[in-house]
Amino acid sequence: MTDTPASGAPRATAGDALRFAFGTLTVLPVRLTRWDRPAARGGMLAAPLAGLVVGACAGATGRLLLLLGASPLVAAVAAAAVPAVLTRGLHLDGLADVADGLGSGKPAEDALRIMKQSDIGPFGVVALVFVLLGQVAALAGAYAAGGAHGALAALVAALAARCALTLAARRGVPAARPGGLGAAVAGVVPVPAALAVTAAACCAAAGAGALLGPGAALRAGAAVPLAVVAAELLLRHCRRRFGGVTGDVFGALAETAATTALIVATLG
Repeated sequence: MTDTPASGAPRATAGDALRFAFGTLTVLPVRLTRWDRPAARGGMLAAPLAGLVVGACAGATGRLLLLLGASPLVAAVAAAAVPAVLTRGLHLDGLADVADGLGSGKPAEDALRIMKQSDIGPFGVVALVFVLLGQVAALAGAYAAGGAHGALAALVAALAARCALTLAARRGVPAARPGGLGAAVAGVVPVPAALAVTAAACCAAAGAGALLGPGAALRAGAAVPLAVVAAELLLRHCRRRFGGVTGDVFGALAETAATTALIVATLG
């Protein structure tokens, strides 16, 4: 007899979880076979694994350009562009929409309507400019210190971004409106599991940094928790303003965490 959760849907297998994570959070050719709460739970717990793949591709691209003679700035631009390409720019789009919704100063219903519009307002443009400038500047500094340092920064940033998504999908965080990815994943992850995944990500980041020395291990290990704290502050503000999370909020959280992680990882 198939083991099923209280909802009646079959429990998600590891394959279901990975397909959900990569099928919804990347453009990689992964066929999404299930779109239910158990699969969403497994997928959001596996989100940092998708981040590792995205970060590895970004870091390797920048390092390759550096080896081919490109400047650290060019390598940084490429490393910042790869995650945008591998997510169809959805996280950046979410950041811009949330900035417009928050900047409007309107009640939740009106702000959510603004966020659903296809155009980008002035608040969204400003948010995109400063976030991308911050990411490129931090990555340029990391690649200036060496290709391995730049690749590590890109990897840790992508990992931290997806940890923020796992935590935002924890139980107790409601959806702001029915429908969409936000409603599909809101509240699906048990809090202890979300914290365990984040702790594992911190250890993984520190371990990767240790390959470059104790200073890099310290910065990489600190980057993940500080990044999720920054994302948590934004999440709390969005919950107060919108009443919960949406797909756009998840995108904004990912970009906030990634930018914070890059800044921390390149300090010193």
